[in-house]
Amino acid sequence: MSATSASAEKTERLLNLILALKSTRRPIPKDKLRAALPAYAEAPSDEAFDRMFERDKDELREMGIPITTTVVDVLFDDEVGYRIDSSETSLPEISFEPDEVAALALAARAWSTASVSGTATAGLRKLRLAGVEIDESLAAGVEPRIRTTEPAFDPVRVALSARQPITFEYQKNDGSVDLRHVRPWALKHWHGRWYLTAYDVDRGAERAFRLSRVVGPVRKKGRAGSYEVPADHVPEVSLAAQAPEPVGTATIRLRHGRGHLLRQAATRTRDIDHRWTEVEVPYERGRTERDIAALGSHAVAVAPVELVDGVREALQRVLESHSGRLPQDERAAAPRVGEQAP
Repeated sequence: MSATSASAEKTERLLNLILALKSTRRPIPKDKLRAALPAYAEAPSDEAFDRMFERDKDELREMGIPITTTVVDVLFDDEVGYRIDSSETSLPEISFEPDEVAALALAARAWSTASVSGTATAGLRKLRLAGVEIDESLAAGVEPRIRTTEPAFDPVRVALSARQPITFEYQKNDGSVDLRHVRPWALKHWHGRWYLTAYDVDRGAERAFRLSRVVGPVRKKGRAGSYEVPADHVPEVSLAAQAPEPVGTATIRLRHGRGHLLRQAATRTRDIDHRWTEVEVPYERGRTERDIAALGSHAVAVAPVELVDGVREALQRVLESHSGRLPQDERAAAPRVGEQAP
C-alpha cells in the first residue's frame, strides 16, 4: 500500500470514528465500534484492533477533540464506553461583515481551478444554507493572488505526500531548460507564487523551484517513502536564501486594477491618468521581466533599458511560438512587440 492511500484510509477511519462518537446519545463500547466501523472490523486480531483504536483516540485528543470515557453499566465497571459531546465541539453562531463575505467569495474564486475547488464550493454552499448571503460580484475585478493552475502542482503534491523522488525539466533564469532530479521537502505559497523546496540529487544541495517554471510532466523517479524530510527544514528560510538579489530599481506602468504582485512590492507609486499607474519596484533580473510579460498589454516596462529589452524579447518569443498556429494573413497583421506605450 502506498503512503498516499494509507494516509487516505487513516483519514477516513478517523472521520468515521468522529461521526460515530458524536452521533450517539450514550457511550459506545469499543466492541460495538469494532463491529460498526469497517476499518476496525477488518483488523486481523483483537490486539491489532486495540492498538489501532488507542492510537486513533490519542490522535483525536491531540487535535483537541474531547473523547469522554464512561462506565456503561454501574454493575460492571470494567466495561466502558466512548462518546464525543457535541456541545464541546460545536462552533457558536457565526456572522460575517460584508467585506468578510467578499473575501470568502474571492478565496473560493481564487481556488476555482485548484485540486481543492470542490472543498471551496462546498464551503460556500454551506454558508448559503446557513443563511449567509454570498455576493460574489463584490470580488469582481479583483485579481486573486492564490492560484494552483500550474500543471505541476498536483503531481508534486502527491509525490511530497508519498515522500517519493521525482524528475522534471526546469526553466532557469536565462531561459534555458535542464533536467532536475529532486526529493520533495515542502510546498510553499510565497509572495504570491507556489514553490517546491527539495533536495537536488544532482547538485547535492537544497534548492527551491517555482512551479510555474516546471516544463512538461513531473515523473516519479524512485520508491515512495525512500527518504525523510529534515526535521529542521523551514521552507521560508530556503526561499529567502535563494531569492535573486535586486540589481537596481525598475519603473513600470500598470493599468488600474492589474499587477497586484508588482504593486505590493512597489517602493513608489503615482497615478499617471485614469487608466495607468507608474510604480517603482526592486529590479530582479529575469524575474521582473517575466512578471511584466505575464501581464501582457496591462503592463509596460519603462526603465532601465535592460528591463525594456528583456520584456520585449520575452514577448517576442511568445509571439514567435504562437505565430506558426496563425493563418498567414493573421501573422502579417499581428502587432510588432515593443510598439505599445500608454
